[in-house]
Amino acid sequence: MVSMRGNYKMRMDKWLWAARFFKTRAIAARSCELGRIRSNGQPAKPAREVKVGDMLQVSNDAGDFRVEVLLLSEVRGPASVAQTLYLETEES
Repeated sequence: MVSMRGNYKMRMDKWLWAARFFKTRAIAARSCELGRIRSNGQPAKPAREVKVGDMLQVSNDAGDFRVEVLLLSEVRGPASVAQTLYLETEES
């Protein structure tokens, strides 16, 4: 698994898929298009860049989540690894 810190950036839909908020990248992209994803308070398009420290609001079938991005990953790993990519906030 490739996880990175620092100034590295990646697409929103890819990060949401890697963090296991959505089963496929296409579903993650569609959720962005439908306005179910916000990044730092702004609606997030699928190609929006995600970087460490971003605060995301994610609405999916499991509920509404508010998370801080801790790590970026280009690959989808097991759920235990995916959970290390973000920190769920108390409001979540």
